[in-house]
Amino acid sequence: MARKPSVESSLLAGQVAVVTGGSRGIGGATATVLAANGAKVVVADVDKDKADEMVSAINDVYGPDTAAAFVADLVAPGVCDELVAYACTHFGGLDIVVNNAGYAWDGRVHAMTDDQFQAMLDIHLIVPFRLARACAPVFRAAAQADAAKGVVRHRKTVMVSSMAGLIGLDGAANYASAKAGVLGLMRSLAQEWGSMNVTVNAVAFGIIQTRFGQPQSDREVLHTGGREIRVGMSAKQAQRLGIADATDIPPTDDEVYASRPMPLVSLGRTGTITEAADAIFWLCSPLSNYVTGQVIPVNGGTRSM
Repeated sequence: MARKPSVESSLLAGQVAVVTGGSRGIGGATATVLAANGAKVVVADVDKDKADEMVSAINDVYGPDTAAAFVADLVAPGVCDELVAYACTHFGGLDIVVNNAGYAWDGRVHAMTDDQFQAMLDIHLIVPFRLARACAPVFRAAAQADAAKGVVRHRKTVMVSSMAGLIGLDGAANYASAKAGVLGLMRSLAQEWGSMNVTVNAVAFGIIQTRFGQPQSDREVLHTGGREIRVGMSAKQAQRLGIADATDIPPTDDEVYASRPMPLVSLGRTGTITEAADAIFWLCSPLSNYVTGQVIPVNGGTRSM
């Protein structure tokens, strides 16, 4: 289901965007707000049913073929190249890339396997690298075509990172390491791509309410990299935070995505997916054309993780 965006305009008219992990949560809200502001959007996701559902919801509101689904496991070799080719073939180009796909597989270092650590690098760092590599010739050719016409057109790449990538996270060194690594990639791309008028930035989210903040259950299972991952927090962690799992009654979207009180945040609450998507939208819009190589904390004034 597409949630109502906070702003609608024509700021992104004529632009094509790719949002990885774009079927739900922050990715779904981002795909929606980009479409609401004029972009054509490729929703890239491993879950076909959810991707198709999001695309249908966007097209119902913003017009036929405003959005299209690309369904594949992004960690598989060659898939990022296929995604870029699909966007260019289906919509005729590529202007905006939002690297949002990801999940958590928590554990403390002493008990963490190599596979568990590598899984976080694969989705949070290797996929953005491969996607950037696939985008580079497309952006370069577009910049050269713009220059030949005597026009300047900015293109955008946004990395979804985390406060964990800035300060670490007890019990999730693999996730924190990958989210820190993508910041180095972002800053390097900003330097390499500036001459092409491509801005590259990152958002570092604090606690945003998504399905990953719900207790693990068989209702939310992710298949990626040959692994089956139960999405969400462990039963012990959920119990510590006072989050109960109504096993027989799945929570509604409104319940999953609702902001919660959070004393360690200056604003006193957790963030919403709409607020997260708004920050991404700003970095995708012409309003941030002179911003590149930056990390934007979106955390409500978090004082501790």
